[in-house]
Amino acid sequence: MENQTASKINQPIALVTGANQGVGNQIAKELAANGYTVYVGSRNFSNGEKAAAEIGGNAKPIQLDVTQADSISAAVAKIEAEHGRLDLLVNNAGISHAGKPGRTLEEVIAEGQATTAKLDEVRTVWETNVFAVIAVTQAMLPLLRKSTAARIVNVSSGLGSLTWISDPECWARSNFGVVYAASKTALNAITLAFALELEKEGIKVNATSPGFTATALNNFQGTDTLEVGSREPVRVALETDGPTGAFTGPDGPLPW
Repeated sequence: MENQTASKINQPIALVTGANQGVGNQIAKELAANGYTVYVGSRNFSNGEKAAAEIGGNAKPIQLDVTQADSISAAVAKIEAEHGRLDLLVNNAGISHAGKPGRTLEEVIAEGQATTAKLDEVRTVWETNVFAVIAVTQAMLPLLRKSTAARIVNVSSGLGSLTWISDPECWARSNFGVVYAASKTALNAITLAFALELEKEGIKVNATSPGFTATALNNFQGTDTLEVGSREPVRVALETDGPTGAFTGPDGPLPW
């Protein structure tokens, strides 16, 4: 019994935002399978409850709307009360657009172009993909600082790579807009800013791209399965002795 209690105490604690569906859900599943207690972050708590029940084991639902300060504070308080620390934060929650649901990927790309994008949509997407990552990370830092191997993984996109997109040979050049793609560029910059500042504390911060995964983000038009898409984020998340300030994808390192 004592050994069981000790292993429970030493069990690593993770929070995955936006984990009730898609890549976030698959990441939470994989972490639970690897012995983590995983908080399944979901804006809608009942969706989170359902997802955590399906994952089973050490998955716990937690209400978390990453754009709401009160919700973030409540999540911090809950994790602190139950475990007193956080070993891994996966900032996965993200949206590709703020328009009508069910738009095709082509429609989303067309409406994200720099010359025609609506500022309200830019603000809404950046609120979740950029500002919320800063807010959640800052709020969770006191708990991460209590870990002996703290890591932060930001789920980004290859579309955020300015080096890749600016290459004349890049097939995705026409997909780069100011709504989703540029929000991932900003996320990459935020990742690096946190990585550089937290390096002296031994807290590792990395960005990772799942690749072109079929999720609600792209109206399920992606070509990779969730299992394939979650592989790199999970690898980076589980790597306690890996680098910091890196940006990787399914095929290895990506240029900023």
